Amino acid sequence: MEKLRTLLQQIEGRGYKAYKQLCGVYNFKTFQLTIDHVQGDPFALPSRISIQLSAEQHSIPPEFWGNRIRQTGLEDFLGRALHAAIKKRVKGRRGTGRSGEMEISINGQQILQRNAILIDSNHLEARLLFALPGSGRSILAQEAAVMFFTELPQVVDAGLIWIQQSLTEMKRHIEQAEDQEALRDQLEQLDAVAFVADGSLLPRRSGINDQPLDDGIKFKSPVELKCEVTLPHRGSVSGMAIPKGVSLIVGGGFHGKSTLLQALERGIYNHIPGDGRELVVTTATAVKIRAEDHRSINQVDISPFISTLPGNRLTNCFSTDNASGSTSQAANIIEALECHCRCLLIDEDTSATNFMIRDQRMQQLIPDRQEPITPLLFRVRELYEQAGVSSIIVTGGSGDYLAVADRVIMMDHYQLFDVTEKAHNLAGDSPPAETERVPFQKNPRRKIDLSLKPLPRQREAKIQVREQRLLEYGQQRIDLLQVEQLLDRGQTETIGRLLRWCNQHNPEQESGLIASLQQALLQAEQQGLDILLPWKAGHLAMPRLYELAAAANRLRRK
Repeated sequence: MEKLRTLLQQIEGRGYKAYKQLCGVYNFKTFQLTIDHVQGDPFALPSRISIQLSAEQHSIPPEFWGNRIRQTGLEDFLGRALHAAIKKRVKGRRGTGRSGEMEISINGQQILQRNAILIDSNHLEARLLFALPGSGRSILAQEAAVMFFTELPQVVDAGLIWIQQSLTEMKRHIEQAEDQEALRDQLEQLDAVAFVADGSLLPRRSGINDQPLDDGIKFKSPVELKCEVTLPHRGSVSGMAIPKGVSLIVGGGFHGKSTLLQALERGIYNHIPGDGRELVVTTATAVKIRAEDHRSINQVDISPFISTLPGNRLTNCFSTDNASGSTSQAANIIEALECHCRCLLIDEDTSATNFMIRDQRMQQLIPDRQEPITPLLFRVRELYEQAGVSSIIVTGGSGDYLAVADRVIMMDHYQLFDVTEKAHNLAGDSPPAETERVPFQKNPRRKIDLSLKPLPRQREAKIQVREQRLLEYGQQRIDLLQVEQLLDRGQTETIGRLLRWCNQHNPEQESGLIASLQQALLQAEQQGLDILLPWKAGHLAMPRLYELAAAANRLRRK
């Protein structure tokens, strides 16, 4: 520690690059500091540092990370504790550019597997961004000394060391994650694809603020769908189980249909205490499906929904760089099936109308031989009965779906009512099925070129995240804005790193694209996200197979 103090005194006022001398390992009284990388100037991405504590120094009971779920919950809790300590104890801006910033990559309402905090039987490591202070291109060593010797020890003490004061809160955080995972595991026993606990608070503060709406109406199950489950820590919990099959959520505008669906979309993740959706879970492979104009499609068999196009263009191996709403929605479903999806989540507001329905009058005006699109309406039951894929569909304008639904749930002022019997009485007969149907088939051998090529005048191809869902992959710009279950910038960068890992380790994709991506995910889960980076960093977060495949599927053809 004293060596670091001396180095800072020696470089006071010198050019900013003299900070490079600080790289190394320093022993503080209660922790070890490693300065892993020093930024080139005050405007660049902040320097990377890591904090290491021995098991004796952090004294967290080993049972708190006894399995992967508990470990992820603990690491998330510690990351949030550090984040809160930084906000409270770090002054922040103290010079040019980003000078004085300190941060850790933990955010949002969901608990994700990350590499910002890592714990095992030997030590705990926290990885921070640390913007070394400068005035223009000159070093502000005295300000840096305050960050290193005053603020950083206070942050470590508050966030990592004095944990005996927060063991109860820490235990609650971990056990809640474990309860959510146990509840998700029970869905199969319930013959359900989703569960929403009574008392859940689903409304959010706004479209850009995912925190719970303080005065929102709490969830109450309709009697017909109410059941009880027993969780390892919470004990008995009552709520609504949405059964397998085709379920509709209906009702007038602004009555909470989309709010419920959005909660189910996020139900693939575990949530932090106080989120309101802690006991809203969906089967882990559920996928939100929507129309996505202008996306690229690579060699996807969309023929179950769209037959031969004008000009005799075949659709059993369909590619385009500019998809329509209907072709994109068809491709999204087929790609979800390739990723072993067991439940589709669909909102008519974000769907292509001609993909969802074609009513009787339109069928009379435009005969089937002129219409290449087979709407989802005619195939949604087959998806469940033959492929085992359930659907939860929000609709307020198409009564035709009432005839194919197993369950119809109406929302009125955020209250739920089971109106299945009434809906079936109104619906009458199911829509006529086509005599010949193209079967739903997976193409396990489908391959996509994942090569990473640098931009002109770049020596090395880069992987960068410009926005939460906008990935720059060398020369390619992958638009994931409509992949709605992708939540975190760290997930987006991890996707880019995993694509590169696949290209490096399995460029031929002998078993096909999906198998190659699955293998990459398995390696990252078993060995840690650090295998994806050539340097130490703490900003990565684990995605699902579907979101990883979504990026590969949206690569544009050369």
